[in-house]
Amino acid sequence: MTNQTALFSRLTSILADESRTPLYKRFATAIKDAVREGMLVHEEILPSEREFSQLLNISRITVRKAMDSLEKEGVVLRSRGYGTQISSQFEYSLKEPKGLSQQAVLRGKKPDTVWINKSKIHCSAEIAEKLGLSIGSDVYLLKRIRYVDEQAVSVEESWVPARYIADADAIGISLYDYFHQQQILPVKSQSRVSARMPDEALQQQIALPANVPVLVIKQLAMDAQGNPLEYSISYCRSDMYVFIAE
Repeated sequence: MTNQTALFSRLTSILADESRTPLYKRFATAIKDAVREGMLVHEEILPSEREFSQLLNISRITVRKAMDSLEKEGVVLRSRGYGTQISSQFEYSLKEPKGLSQQAVLRGKKPDTVWINKSKIHCSAEIAEKLGLSIGSDVYLLKRIRYVDEQAVSVEESWVPARYIADADAIGISLYDYFHQQQILPVKSQSRVSARMPDEALQQQIALPANVPVLVIKQLAMDAQGNPLEYSISYCRSDMYVFIAE
């Protein structure tokens, strides 16, 4: 059974179920699940709205609403004369500090993390200024390689005031999931984006071609009172990220 044959079989079953969830939402969720499970791969061309409509016996309006939703979430790309394809890029919003893992899940993608370092250190003058601390205060340095759909997309270093981390070993894939478990709520962020060519170490860590630049994202996350919670520097593949600031 081909991937698209399997997809149509799954969609037929899901859309036939009795549910109060609108058809277009069930359709969109099924597409995201198919991407997450590898049934649909990046850059794969999807059938047209007309084909989906005819084969699934649903209206083209339902298909269009589902595709509109998927496009807004960055799951698919649509272009006139070319059709609809599964996006190979990951849209990351700089507006709200949800964290890469949560944003990846919301877009139907699978996040993962390989930790390189979780250690308590005395902060430098630069990090102290960013976090509103005294020079030499205890902070946790967290360094990791971030993955989306099993592909390395960025290397990230974070500094967090030690009082916000009771047990660094309890931090799993997502630092922000750990924050929420501790009732720590990042609600706003300040971000600066620049570009540079990668060094050899970075190329090896995320399998980056030498001619592809990295985007350097420096971000400060804060709680509702404006208290700094995390300062991070991320080195992201420019060919796999689209950053949204509005």
